[in-house]
Amino acid sequence: MQTLQQLNDGLLLGYQRVSIAEQLTQFPTKLFELADTLEVLDLSNNQLSSLPDNLADLHQLKILFVSNNLFEHLPAVLGRCPKLEMIGFKANQIRTVSEASIPKQTRWLILTDNQIEQLPDSLGQCHRLEKLALAGNRLTALPNSMANCHQLALIRLSANQLTALPHWLFELPNLAWLAFAGNAFSHVEHCDNTRVPVVPLTQFTLGQLLGQGASGLIYQATHHDEHSDEASFSCQTDVAIKLFKGMVTSDGYPADELDCCLTAGEHPNLINVVAQINQPEQLGLVMQLIPPNYSNLGLPPSLQTCSRDTFEAQTVFTWARITYIASQMADILAHLHQNGISHGDIYAHNIMINTQDNVLFGDFGAASNLKQFTPQHLQLMQAIEVRAFGYLVDDMLNLIDNPNTPQATMLRQLVQDCLQHSASTRPSFKALLPRLASIV
Repeated sequence: MQTLQQLNDGLLLGYQRVSIAEQLTQFPTKLFELADTLEVLDLSNNQLSSLPDNLADLHQLKILFVSNNLFEHLPAVLGRCPKLEMIGFKANQIRTVSEASIPKQTRWLILTDNQIEQLPDSLGQCHRLEKLALAGNRLTALPNSMANCHQLALIRLSANQLTALPHWLFELPNLAWLAFAGNAFSHVEHCDNTRVPVVPLTQFTLGQLLGQGASGLIYQATHHDEHSDEASFSCQTDVAIKLFKGMVTSDGYPADELDCCLTAGEHPNLINVVAQINQPEQLGLVMQLIPPNYSNLGLPPSLQTCSRDTFEAQTVFTWARITYIASQMADILAHLHQNGISHGDIYAHNIMINTQDNVLFGDFGAASNLKQFTPQHLQLMQAIEVRAFGYLVDDMLNLIDNPNTPQATMLRQLVQDCLQHSASTRPSFKALLPRLASIV
């Protein structure tokens, strides 16, 4: 993070990345002195409502983040920026997106949590578009021109006003991560799933913050009500509690996540939910406390990888590790789709493993309930998730210690089958299980 004073004093000359958050109400014109070097500009968490008409003079600018500001329109000047490919305007007040405002070379567009009712047809001309986040808007439809966005791999449509998903969406050859809960055809106003007991938050003492994501905060907690009427729950003392944030998050509505998590049912490799907090002012999940010897399999995507995961330096996989992890994940995902749930976020960074590579999987923030789907769309939705699974295995294969074994060859063929452009020709998760079991 840099300061406005440093910029004004000329101390940022030659910088490629600049981030300033000082309640700015006007774009700092001194930034134009960095035009020959500035590639990444983050002006999030300010009070900006416009950008200068000559923004394109920042001719090296590739990435612009202006989240948590006061924009009511996506600035048209963005479309004239020659190298701009990643744009983030999350949590503004944007109502309109003009035909000219999105650069044709856009690869990553984040418009989450605005007031957008309609997207321009010109979006379909963004042939490099890979990641598109639109959750928490007022969209009633998507432009049909987007059927031409063949590189689109991830799209977040949750918490809008869509009445259906267009069929062309399921035919996009590279689509692997799709979330759409909280629309007119899929929203759950109040989660009434009774698979686990409802308990009040007052029965717990919150402790250490274990983690946080788009939809909530996860705390270590202690259950201290020894007189609970729920005998099945009373034996749980140390737990983890996920408390959902507000009414809507970047992944959708908390009630939909709660519904999906409970509808998913029980599986040995799913993080076990033991109770739910279902109060008007607070929704939450009470879950098993993950043992300390578990850690994340991977790291989230970077600005460079866009939609693909990253890993710690020096990470290496054997074919046996990849096969074991993939077998567990295929079994989990077959279980979820059998129960009518798509996960929407199949990534290594959402998978927990221990030193024996035993998997625990959770985080249903991008999950969607498929109960309204026809058999054809159920199959296509699973095929989209099979592609995400293929990427997961491929990411591990890229770090394999010995790529020349027969087992590695079999895994590469499995990946190729999962990544076929035609969704109808990809194998189901159930069909993947015996193939993985045969790799020995």
